[in-house]
Amino acid sequence: MDHEAVLDFAYADPDSAVLVERSVGQEIDEIDGERTRARIDRDDETLSITIEAADPIALRAGVTTWTTLVEVAERAGGI
Repeated sequence: MDHEAVLDFAYADPDSAVLVERSVGQEIDEIDGERTRARIDRDDETLSITIEAADPIALRAGVTTWTTLVEVAERAGGI
């Protein structure tokens, strides 16, 4: 993959980061495709999502998708 973006989300505590990680982590195998793939990492209260894409359009779509998933998980979890 030729293009990459890293999204970092910082939370007040590790429990909040774990909650979001578990929520969006369920989607990792469902969303990966031929043009994009993602990886989720967590270090204490920081959640990182690395998105790799074959082209800029796929990268933009991946960033939009993962940002939306995180926003939904935060709302649902009351974070």
